[in-house]
Amino acid sequence: MAPPLPGPLAHLAPLLSDHGYWAVGGVVLVEDFGAPAPGEAILIAAGVYAGTGRLDVVAVGLTAFVAAVVGDNIGYLVGRYGGRAFVQRWGRYVLLPPKRFEAAERFFSRHGGKIVTVARFVEGLRQANGVIAGTTGMRWPRFLAFNALGAALWVGVWVTLAYFAGMRIGTVYDEIRRYQILVFVALGLLAAALIARHLLRRGHRED
Repeated sequence: MAPPLPGPLAHLAPLLSDHGYWAVGGVVLVEDFGAPAPGEAILIAAGVYAGTGRLDVVAVGLTAFVAAVVGDNIGYLVGRYGGRAFVQRWGRYVLLPPKRFEAAERFFSRHGGKIVTVARFVEGLRQANGVIAGTTGMRWPRFLAFNALGAALWVGVWVTLAYFAGMRIGTVYDEIRRYQILVFVALGLLAAALIARHLLRRGHRED
């Protein structure tokens, strides 16, 4: 029986249960050429499943790695052959409107190849990574090398952490239940403090 997935990962359980590795590969691939999809979330969820024996951890890692590299290379081709005008026109439909695209492109141009690797761990840059590499004219062999390194690190880190969490999922849930009241109290106090600060600031402005 599949373990219950925690918090925001829970909605991915039916997808993983029904489609397994295909779900992992498909979601990671479409996210990595720019489509809004929960690639990182499904990678973590699949790692948890692997830790409980529902999926094979090596197969999860290899599937996600290949999908990540292929997805980013599709994005690279879109950016390289579609050009900046194409991305500026259609990017808004994949959460890459012109202002965001131009800011990401400037950042990318400033930092060069190494950002291709680091971008894997940055929400927003991960999805735009390949497209921007293409529009800025990065040579494909250079992009491929940095992209593959980034994919290996990204997949390796998240699958490994999630795998060990999945192996101890029972203990994790016990600890969550033990401290959830304290967490709720802390969140309540934080919310009250933020509201009080807002009211005080508004009162000072009115004075």
